[in-house]
Amino acid sequence: MISARRLDVPTSRATEFVDITARLQDAINTAGLREGRLHLQSLHTTLGLTINENEPLLLGDLQATLERVAPCAEVYEHDDLLRRMDVEPDEPRNGHAHCRYLLLQPACTLLVEAGRLVLGRWQSVFAVELDGPRERQLALQMDGDFVATETAGPRDRSDRELVELELARQLLVDPEQVRGPMRRLVEAGGKRLRPLLAMLASRLGSQDDPLRAAALAAAIELLHDASLVHDDYLDHAATRRGRPTVASTEGPARAVAVGDYYFAKATRMIAQLGNPDVSCTIANAVETICLAQMDDVRSRGMYPGDHAMYLRVVRGKTAALFAAACKAGAQLGAAPAGVVERLHQFGDLLGVAFQMADDLLDYSVSSGKPLGQDIRQRTVSLPLIYATEDARHGSRVRELLAGPLEDHDVEEVQELVQASGALERVGNEARGLVAAALRELEELSLDGVGSQLTDLAQSTVDRVR
Repeated sequence: MISARRLDVPTSRATEFVDITARLQDAINTAGLREGRLHLQSLHTTLGLTINENEPLLLGDLQATLERVAPCAEVYEHDDLLRRMDVEPDEPRNGHAHCRYLLLQPACTLLVEAGRLVLGRWQSVFAVELDGPRERQLALQMDGDFVATETAGPRDRSDRELVELELARQLLVDPEQVRGPMRRLVEAGGKRLRPLLAMLASRLGSQDDPLRAAALAAAIELLHDASLVHDDYLDHAATRRGRPTVASTEGPARAVAVGDYYFAKATRMIAQLGNPDVSCTIANAVETICLAQMDDVRSRGMYPGDHAMYLRVVRGKTAALFAAACKAGAQLGAAPAGVVERLHQFGDLLGVAFQMADDLLDYSVSSGKPLGQDIRQRTVSLPLIYATEDARHGSRVRELLAGPLEDHDVEEVQELVQASGALERVGNEARGLVAAALRELEELSLDGVGSQLTDLAQSTVDRVR
C-alpha cells in the first residue's frame, strides 16, 4: 500500500534550517504506517534536505559553511538574466542558492519501524531554505504495512487516498498553464467532503467499483475547485485555503480560463464513465450552480437579504453539488431508486448546513478565514440576516451595512452580530439540518458506511463549536 501527500514548509529567512521531524512523524501517525519507508522529495531547486543535529551553534556553523562555499557577493552566470531565455519578470538572482544546493540532498528515504521514524538519538530531518523567505512544498510517499487509525478505518483511508491519487493523475496530463494554478489550489487541501460523499454513496449499490468511484469523486472535486476559482475572481478575494487565489496570482483572464478548462475537463471525465444518469445528475447540478451564481450577484444589490433569498442561493451554489455527489455516487454503484433519492435529500440538507456553518467561520478567530471577510465582500450570510432582525441591534446593523465599511465599521458589525444571538441561532439551525439529513438515512441498509456518513455529516457543524 502507498500513501501520498504534500507537506507545506513556509520559510521566513534567506537561509534557514527548518526541523520537520515532528511533522513527518505526524504524517506517519495519520497514515497509520507501521513498518515501511517514508520517501521525501523537495519540489524546489533551492530547498534542500539533510539529516543533522538540531543544535543552535551547529546550525550556525552549517550556515556559515554554505556561505563560504557559495557567497552571495560572488558573480554567478545564472544571475545574468539578459543572457537567459524565458525569464519571468520577477526572476530572482539566486545563483548562490543553486550552488549551495549541491551540498544538500534533493530527496531522502527514511525507515519506519513500529510506527516511528528510525533516527539516531541526536538526528533531526531538516528542510534547508536557500533563497527565502518562500512558501515551499515537499512531496511525501509512504509504503509498507498500514493499520487503521482512530480517525479513519482502512476503507475510509483508502477512499481518501484514491481520490488524491486520481486528482494527481488527472492534473499530471494537463498543460502547465492550467495545471499549475489548479494544482496549487488542489494541493492546498480542503475537506474533500463532496468526493468522499460520492465514494461512500457508490458503495450502497450492487456495482461498487472503487476506481470508477474515484474518477467520479475527483471530477466532482475539480468542478468544486473550478467554481472556487471563478468565485474568487468575482469576489476579488486575495487568498483561498491560506494561499493566494488564482485570480490574484495569474490575473482575471487566466483565472476565468482555468476555471472554464476544469469545468470542461470534469464534464469529460464524468461522460467517460458511460453512465447517462450520472452525467445528467452532474449536468443539472452545474446548471443550478451557474444560475445560483447569478442570483448571488443580483442579491448583493439587496444586501443583506432575507432567509428565503439566502436559502435559494445556498441551495444552488453549495447544496446542489453536495446533493449531486451523493446521488451520482449512488447511481454509479447501481443503488435502488429509493436509496438514490434519500441520498439526494441527505446531500441537499447537508449542503445547506455546511454553508450555515461556513458563515459562522467569519466570526471565528481560529478558523483560518480572514475575520469579517463576508461583511467586507457583502456576501449574503445568515448571521447578518438574523442580526438585522434583532429588536435591540438590528437598526444599527442595517445602518452600518447601508454605507461604506471601514475596518472599525466591520468590527462593530461583528460585535453586534455576536450580541444579537444570531450566531447561536444559526448554529442551532445548522445542527437541526444535520439531524434532518441523518433521518433521511434511518430506514436504509447502509452496508457498513452508516458511521462514516454520520461522521462526515457531523463534521460539517463540529468545526464551529
